[in-house]
Amino acid sequence: MLANAGVERGLIGPREVDRLWARHILNCAVVAQLIADGETVVDIGSGAGLPGIAIAIAKPSLRVTLVEPLLRRSTFLDEVVEALELDVKVVRGRAEEKSVRKVVGDSDVATSRAVAPLDRLGKWCTPLLRPGGRLLAVKGSSAADEIATHQGTLNRIGLARLRVEVCGTGLLPTPTTVVSGARVGGRR
Repeated sequence: MLANAGVERGLIGPREVDRLWARHILNCAVVAQLIADGETVVDIGSGAGLPGIAIAIAKPSLRVTLVEPLLRRSTFLDEVVEALELDVKVVRGRAEEKSVRKVVGDSDVATSRAVAPLDRLGKWCTPLLRPGGRLLAVKGSSAADEIATHQGTLNRIGLARLRVEVCGTGLLPTPTTVVSGARVGGRR
């Protein structure tokens, strides 16, 4: 679906098709290693379903909600969820909207990939997490630098215990780098 409809609808570039499995799908699926069975996951800015759909397939026991503001992308996500018969909810909207926060509730985990710098992402995700809930943001080689740059802002909004984690070692040619942080404190 990504190689065909995903390219046709502009969700991934045509040059990415040859690298679809290792760079995109498996790169996202290994994030499921960091999530316990049965946890609730909200994927912010789901786009083409990465990492949310890949995580839902890798670990079917999770309760996954995809949040995507653009109609063409959320329509694609609905079609993928239906075609693959996944127990995944698609919500059209932005993470910072009250209506989205109401639908999503307090999640155990918020995921994202290539959505925004860590400070903005933290502001959007933290209110969607239960106290103790975790942000898992797929980032590149500059993950540690991004933590250092945004640590103060993230701590002020209640996101702490920030660290870089690596997933897929031994499975992928290039393991996946994830910034992990936990929500501290009560309701905002």
